[in-house]
Amino acid sequence: MSDNDTKKPTGDSQTPPKGSPSETREAPGSAPKHPPAGAKLDTPPAAHSAPTAPPPPPAAKPAPPPPKNPGFVTCTIDGKEVVVKPGTNMVEAAKMVGSDIPYYCYHPRLSIAANCRMCMVEASNAPKLVPACQTPLAEGQVIKTTTPKVKEQQRAVQEFLLLNHPVDCSICDQAGECKLQDYYMRYDYRPSRLEGGKVMKNKRKVLGPRVVLDQERCIICSRCVRFMNEIPKEPQLGIFGRGSHEVIDTFPGSELNSNYSLNTVDICPVGALLSRDFRFRARSWFLSAAPSVCTGCSRGCNIYADFMAQDTYRYRPRENEAINKSWMCDHGRETYKGLNLGRVLAAVVGRQPGTGTARPEVARREAVKAAGQALAGVKGRVAVLASPVASNEDLLATLTFAKVTLGAKEVYVGGRPQGQADHYLLTADRNPNRKGLELIAQGLGLTVKSFEDLTKALDGGRVTALYAVGNEVPGNVEAFAQAASKLDVFVVQATNESPLTAQATVVLPAAVHVEHDGSFVQGDGIIQRFRKAYPPKGDATAHWALAAELTREMGGTVAWTSAREVFRELGKTVTEFAQFDWDKAAPPDREKPGINPLPTAADGRPPGYREFGAPRVRGI
Repeated sequence: MSDNDTKKPTGDSQTPPKGSPSETREAPGSAPKHPPAGAKLDTPPAAHSAPTAPPPPPAAKPAPPPPKNPGFVTCTIDGKEVVVKPGTNMVEAAKMVGSDIPYYCYHPRLSIAANCRMCMVEASNAPKLVPACQTPLAEGQVIKTTTPKVKEQQRAVQEFLLLNHPVDCSICDQAGECKLQDYYMRYDYRPSRLEGGKVMKNKRKVLGPRVVLDQERCIICSRCVRFMNEIPKEPQLGIFGRGSHEVIDTFPGSELNSNYSLNTVDICPVGALLSRDFRFRARSWFLSAAPSVCTGCSRGCNIYADFMAQDTYRYRPRENEAINKSWMCDHGRETYKGLNLGRVLAAVVGRQPGTGTARPEVARREAVKAAGQALAGVKGRVAVLASPVASNEDLLATLTFAKVTLGAKEVYVGGRPQGQADHYLLTADRNPNRKGLELIAQGLGLTVKSFEDLTKALDGGRVTALYAVGNEVPGNVEAFAQAASKLDVFVVQATNESPLTAQATVVLPAAVHVEHDGSFVQGDGIIQRFRKAYPPKGDATAHWALAAELTREMGGTVAWTSAREVFRELGKTVTEFAQFDWDKAAPPDREKPGINPLPTAADGRPPGYREFGAPRVRGI
């Protein structure tokens, strides 16, 4: 122990240098040699004993000028005036004037983290750069986003984020829709100055049944953590470690098994979080996107169907403030597989003779002729089974055919069986258009009956002929197929193979919703349009087109040749469809006329939009 260890601290941060005023000290009780100016003496002179005048009051600060637009905030961004609501951050305000402030961690539907530091800009009322995502605008503020100081900040952030990032873009599923790639070409575009090896982390960390994590690619933007905490309110992810060894991971003993886990893949700005279903299946620049509607339940979430040729590869959420915000559930995402697998692509006449025996396929024209002849002999006695998976246009045409040509007075409702609803978007009704089926049947004057009524009628022998629009049934498929095998006439318009199609006397191939234009009525009564992605596969066609062919085959006439004409002509019978503009309600599917569908992107908008200012529709 040294002598200094026993000394008490004096409060000085260091020993004063020689020659300083504190170096020479006067003896106690002696008068100072150099008293400070204005110091009071113990016995002041009599001449100065008069009372002094009070100090003048401080000058009042000038009042701030009134706002230019009362109730709003007016400021200038890159020389352009913008008027926004109080509390609007700089990122959203800059989009209004065409300025693009880059960001990684910011998301308009999540809390603000401001940890990526990519959105730093110059503000007139701040001495340093401020994060645009976190800073609300002030009256009269001047914001600059393109100064050399801002550009150097953006370049430095890019260099820092790429310091330990693996250079594996050639095998990364995010390539082509990655913000790191876009921002590197725009804000950095310089070689790395790193000397030595990069920090190594887990390359294939399986977080749950649907998501895999590449920890080396993660930039710790915390979007995924905030999403799980705030949107589905299932905190299953966290940030662990410190510094360069900080990683995203699940909590010990748990996994990422939420029904909304794949939304973390959508909002991940880099290739860290990946879908185990889509991984290594297709390149984003080979895919095109069609605005559509999810058919997984009655919620009717707006989606993009990403496709290549005549195969759908994935669903992604499309923003709709009234329906699904910017999200969709994992259950709905997986329904795309039914568009590719087990499809009915050719017409068949005659029941399947035995298990494993293939039935001869015929041309659709021949099958329509056989169906017309069979249905002509049971007019007035044929039951109608309609699926709420079919679109409004399909149901308008087929139920009109059933009423006018077949003489039907009631319709049995089929569809997928009920499921389990969750706490956010997924509903118990797994059919996208039950509301539309009920409205159309009511408009046409048809009595709606349940599927249980049909099974009872079949068991009692009261139904000997059945015309089915869709082969989805809510009950036991095997049991219903066994009962249907006793029918004299069973004509079914089917999209996918099932035990029911094996017992049909005539099977007509029907198109799925991404193969034609149409609309659905979701559970809350909102009518939504969807776009055609690609032509129907094989010999399939839409339900409404099959109804038109059957009508002509049975001696009737139809005045419509497209889904648009079906809705405009037959939709007049449904009061709820009167105010719906079929054309204006269609989401945009191309930038200019011609064959140029939208390219796909991870955040729900074409990647080119990130290069040319603010998008027309804010991405997710």
